Order: sequence, then structure tokens, then C-alpha cells
Amino acid sequence: MSTIMAKTPSSSPALQYEMISLTHTGRVREHNEDAVAFDALAQVAVLADGMGGYAAGEVASGMATAQICARIARLKADYPKVTALDLSTELRFAVRHVNAEILRAARSNAQYAGMGATLVAVAFTGNVAVIAHAGDSRAYLLRQNQLRLLTHDHSALQEQIDMGLILPEDAETIGGKNLVTRALGVDARLDPDVAMHPMMAGDLLLLCSDGLNDMLTDAKIENILRQYAEHPAAAARQLVDDANVAGGRDNVSVILVTVR
Repeated sequence: MSTIMAKTPSSSPALQYEMISLTHTGRVREHNEDAVAFDALAQVAVLADGMGGYAAGEVASGMATAQICARIARLKADYPKVTALDLSTELRFAVRHVNAEILRAARSNAQYAGMGATLVAVAFTGNVAVIAHAGDSRAYLLRQNQLRLLTHDHSALQEQIDMGLILPEDAETIGGKNLVTRALGVDARLDPDVAMHPMMAGDLLLLCSDGLNDMLTDAKIENILRQYAEHPAAAARQLVDDANVAGGRDNVSVILVTVR
């Protein structure tokens, strides 16, 4: 288990964004193919869940988190007054670029054939969070003790729910929930979902791999975040510990961003 924590003021004097990450192999998998990264100064955080078996998924997720963080950090260094629209454009380009890099690496090295990753990333400017995602890695917002899912899974199961073929409350008992319909390293034409969300003091933003929300219900996640709202390090550890107690069938990773 590894944990990282940092704090930095936002470009807006009214808000501060404090970031912490935690990742764990889980109780079943031999290797951790999740990757988490953030740059507190650049106010960007990225979480990726690797696919492709031993080593390869880890390479894809590592490429995604490192490259996207670096690209946003360069943008922030060059343009300190970057707008939310600028961030949206740059995040989309960053995801597309690393997708092309993953595909190129997979073609040139047989060991990496079939590797890929799901992704969720957030970058802040002033009081706005810009979130990009592809696959079933998620972003949640806890505001005034109410948890809300900000992302929409790109998965076969979610498509069935959207079409009314499956009720959301029945989804937990149905197989195939990890079959993603969009991910890095799969399609050269990948287009991530990118959205802007206003932030408020007191907000708590959670990025997670499906190793968390496959093991814990949204209600359970909400209860933990509410209980440890003032102690994000404890919240991150409790989320991961409870996911492992519930079975830990996958790698589990979280990034928590506290807005002050």
C-alpha cells in the first residue's frame, strides 16, 4: 500500500485544493496495474486502471498518469491564467495523445500487445474542476454530505441500464460489469468525455478505480466520506480497507481532493 499527500493553494485565493492518493493491489491480484499521480502545484490529478495482464496494464496506466500530469503542468507553467475552456481542450488532447502513444507502444513491442487503461483525470482552475474520463474509472463529488456521481461509465452494463434493459438496482447482481466500451489503447479515435464542474469550499472530490465501487455501494462510499470528511487520509485508508474486507477482487485506488 502506498500513500501520497500534498497541499497547494489554487489560482483563486478563495479556494485551496488538497490532494491525497492511495493504491493497493487488493486480495486477489498478484500485481497492481492501477496508477495514480497528481501535481499539487499544477492542480491536476490522474487515476488509471491498467488492462492487458501481467506488466502490460501497468505500463499503460503509468504512461497515462505521467504524461497527462506533465502536459497539464506545462500548460499551467506557460499560461498561469488558464481558463476552464483551455483546460478542457488540453485534457482532451492529452488523453488522445497518450492513447496514440499506448497504441504505438503496443504495436512495436509484442510484450505490450493488447495493453490499455481506463482513466479519470481532474484539473482545476479558480473554482472550476475539469474532469475527463474514459472507461469505468469514476469521479464522485461529496457536497453538503450528499454524494453524486459525476462520470458516466463507458461499459456494456451501463449501456444496458441506459436502454432500460436492466434496472440500476439490479446491476450489482449481473455479470459482465467490467466489459468497458471505451478505454485508452483500444481505438485510435478515442474521444474522452470532458465536463466542467463548479467547486465550492467544503467539497470533497473522489477519483477511483472500479476496484472500489465494485466492492462498495455508493451508499457505503458516501458514509465513509461523510464520517472522515475532515480527515482525508483516514477516509482514503478506510475506503481501501473496506474494499479489501468486501473481497478485494481487484486493485483498488483512490484520489481524494478536499476543497477549502
